[in-house]
Amino acid sequence: MSIVVLETARLCLLHLEEADAPFILELLNEPAFLRDIGDKGVRSLDDARNYIASGPIASYHEHGFGLLRVELKATGEPIGMCGLLKRDALDHPDLGYAFLQRHWFNGYAIEAARATMQHASEVLGLREVLAITAQENPSSIRVLEKLGFHFDRNVLLPNYETPSRLFVWNPESEIATQST
Repeated sequence: MSIVVLETARLCLLHLEEADAPFILELLNEPAFLRDIGDKGVRSLDDARNYIASGPIASYHEHGFGLLRVELKATGEPIGMCGLLKRDALDHPDLGYAFLQRHWFNGYAIEAARATMQHASEVLGLREVLAITAQENPSSIRVLEKLGFHFDRNVLLPNYETPSRLFVWNPESEIATQST
């Protein structure tokens, strides 16, 4: 049984577990994921189980946070993942999210990410969170801007061939965004 970490009006965000391997296999092989986030080399259920164990589950234990499975509250259908990552190449945790394309344009990314950012600030006490996007990912950039993230600079991260856009969020920028 997965641990529910966050709930919104329409979504539940839960710890990923080995049983989520079929969903992760599908999500990580969608064309938009491969184009905008990158190829994680997940081609089988065993690869997906290894990805879950060495990524999200390891992060829960090491950092107290990680990517979470996002599911529709009404049906329990997994639709994406959202959460915080801690990359060695970045000074602060960063927000990550990906959703199955058939669930795009329903506001789920903003809803899940807003709950994640509130948790980051109020529960985890984080005063700064980063986010990275591909250079040409206008949908993700719009989500980040709606959440109060601001573009900082381009960065070349390890294992990436091209620079990514780096965005920064802090609670003060979020308050300023809500008041405008």
